[in-house]
Amino acid sequence: MSAPPAARYRVAPGGSIAGTLSVPGDKSISHRALMLGALAQGVTHISGFLAAEDCLATARALEGLGVRIEWPAPGEVRVHGAGVRGLTAAQAPLDLGNAGTAMRLMMGLLAAEPFESTLIGDASLMRRPMERVAVPLRLMGAQILTQDGRPPVQVRGTHALQAIEYALPVASAQVKSAILLAALRARGCTRLTEPAPSRDHTERMLRSFGVQVQQAGATIGLQGGQPLHAAALEVPADFSSAAFFVVAACLAASEPLLIRNVGINPTRTGLLEILKAMGADIRVHAPAVQGAEPRADLEVRSSALRGIEVPEALVPLAIDEFPVFFVAAACASGETLVRGAQELRVKESDRLAAMAAGLTVLGIENRLLPDGLWLRGAGGFSGGTLDSHGDHRIAMAFAVAALRARAPIEILDVANVATSFPGFLGTAQAAGLQISLA
Repeated sequence: MSAPPAARYRVAPGGSIAGTLSVPGDKSISHRALMLGALAQGVTHISGFLAAEDCLATARALEGLGVRIEWPAPGEVRVHGAGVRGLTAAQAPLDLGNAGTAMRLMMGLLAAEPFESTLIGDASLMRRPMERVAVPLRLMGAQILTQDGRPPVQVRGTHALQAIEYALPVASAQVKSAILLAALRARGCTRLTEPAPSRDHTERMLRSFGVQVQQAGATIGLQGGQPLHAAALEVPADFSSAAFFVVAACLAASEPLLIRNVGINPTRTGLLEILKAMGADIRVHAPAVQGAEPRADLEVRSSALRGIEVPEALVPLAIDEFPVFFVAAACASGETLVRGAQELRVKESDRLAAMAAGLTVLGIENRLLPDGLWLRGAGGFSGGTLDSHGDHRIAMAFAVAALRARAPIEILDVANVATSFPGFLGTAQAAGLQISLA
């Protein structure tokens, strides 16, 4: 269910987690499936699609660019590809809502189009930085205009894009993906070098559409001019959504919790490694690869966690899961330190500051750092009223905290949970959280 803008969660303290559950399809993969399907020749069939606000914003933007999209059944999408030169100019600004991934990838998608496009979003998205994507696209020949580095973004594309060799200053799947989308229609071979691994959904999916992507160590190469051929894609359950229930089960499982068909792409599952280093009992069952993406069932048992210093190499592989990770760390014994996570400051909210403030309300000793957070585990929380800052992951993380709280937790401004996890409330109730919408 979608929450009205002023809605809040009220979560009673305690409760236990058990049973078998499923979470919605992967948001990152759903975005990319729509965009690459739009550039392909033929009709792309997508199953397991995440029909959340962020992904629906991508679909509406593509329809504004002349792409025909059909919805034959829940979770099923048919994208009638326009081909690499078949998009048409939109008649109005393209509104991406709260979807930062959609806006950044759309910049790359539109960089090779010979018309001007304007990208806008909601109040949160209009505050988010876009220059890290704009800089390499300008090097390729596109004209990208931002307002002090933020939206609205004007993309004046060109058929004359040139391949570049580019070293990404930070590991970012969104920047990498935007460049690869532009590189599809650039002259020459674009080569990107990453300082550390980031999500590789785009590379995997390009191969599903018949595009040859080269990989040599940390460098990715893509020859421009390759056609995309329509594909049948099956989207696994979103690991980032499953993460809330993985942590919930670590904290309060009365019997093992089984989460079905979760994407376990190794560039996404840093949280599993981190939690296992803290002593979590997490078991991976029936791993398999369907299409380009590996998936498995996750079995999680109640665990006695201990604080750790998180290896910086794992930070990019767990970047979206840190809000709920901090909840786990607050329930662990000892101290936890995260550094190298400055990317969290430019998400839907400043997630480091938002989590530090919320943990303070809940009685957890912590220290906010420029690129991370230190905290001392206390085994549980006091209650209180918390501001999610309109950030879906902050809201869901603090809902999980109530499992170890001594008093009720109230979470403000939860409407944006619908951007990534429609049905969170019902899934959380079924799993054992005592949560309601106020």
